[in-house]
Amino acid sequence: MPQRPGTPRLLRQLNDRAALELLLAAGPLTRSELGERTGLSKVTAGQLLSRLEAHGLVAVVGEQVGGRGPNAALYGLVPSSAYVAGLEVLPDSVTAGVADITGEVIAEITVDPNGHGDPVKVVHSAVRQVCETARVEMTRLRACVIGTRGVVDPRTGDVRFSFDLPAWHEGVLAALSETLQRPVTIENDVNLALMAERAYGAARGVPDFVLMWAGIGQGLGVMLGDRLHRGSTGGAGEIGWLPVPGEPLPVNVTEPQSGSFQRLVGAQALADLAAAHDLPTAPITTHIATAVSILPPPAPYGAFLDELAGRLAIGVAAVAVVLDPGLIVLSGAVGKAGGAELAARVEEAVARICPSRPRVAVTEVEGNPVLRGALLAALERAREEVFSGTLEGW
Repeated sequence: MPQRPGTPRLLRQLNDRAALELLLAAGPLTRSELGERTGLSKVTAGQLLSRLEAHGLVAVVGEQVGGRGPNAALYGLVPSSAYVAGLEVLPDSVTAGVADITGEVIAEITVDPNGHGDPVKVVHSAVRQVCETARVEMTRLRACVIGTRGVVDPRTGDVRFSFDLPAWHEGVLAALSETLQRPVTIENDVNLALMAERAYGAARGVPDFVLMWAGIGQGLGVMLGDRLHRGSTGGAGEIGWLPVPGEPLPVNVTEPQSGSFQRLVGAQALADLAAAHDLPTAPITTHIATAVSILPPPAPYGAFLDELAGRLAIGVAAVAVVLDPGLIVLSGAVGKAGGAELAARVEEAVARICPSRPRVAVTEVEGNPVLRGALLAALERAREEVFSGTLEGW
């Protein structure tokens, strides 16, 4: 990469970006505080703030009281300087959110696609509705990130295949970008949940960890060295296909629910497990929540919970012996329902069959983790554009 000379203009760009990132992380600051934290003189900090204020990126948001002399003005980021959209697309629902550049979510909606098979129309309609709810013009969106089930090709950005969303295929990404007239990114839903876990959940400050999504479908997100690992074709984390002793291997990978691990911990497998323990007819998450609501769990819920933990431990152990991540986070409907009690039982079961003993924790992300990850990814792109690309044109 060619080095750029240290011209006054370049130095101003670097200082301006450092100031914007500091205001984003630390909140409103006075001119003196900004100078102290960036190492700039009061005069230079004042000039910097004037530039950013003139371009609508910062504004006076209050005063600092309690010091000698006049109260000092507090400067903060202008939330409306950029907006982003994030979506979670499922076969029977689309959840969309809009956030401002500070990360505050100002609107969130869930809509029924009404069986509409055109991904472009479904997404455009959801984005339009959430922008109307947020009272933000669609033209003000800087980025849009969409989370879907399936494998996303890291080379093209399109969905390579998805059992649940067959209409999402090559060409959809380009059509979405053209229709929305904004940068659009499609990402695997579990990868987005992984990003949210690193930023807001149990993996904060952890550079190497794995998120296991246990629900209707099985998925895995891998973070190595603070970088998301997608694999050469985007298929990293498709743990539902993990071969499991005693379970038949798939003969046709195009058939849903045919993976060995999926046969062990998928929705039908867990329903059969509950029936085998003579539990009453109810959603599997209800059984799990009941099992962990009273400790120790009453019979037969204790045995049911132990067998569930043992099944999940097979997948966790397989990941641990290959990646040795140190931390594995359980998420998805099953992981959330089981909470810390299920995580502890999985950790104990893994220790019995695995030479390493990773810490197993339950997700700490509040709300919709896929949507939060989508908004976070969109914000990273928008902030890069606002903090870097915009400043280069000054």
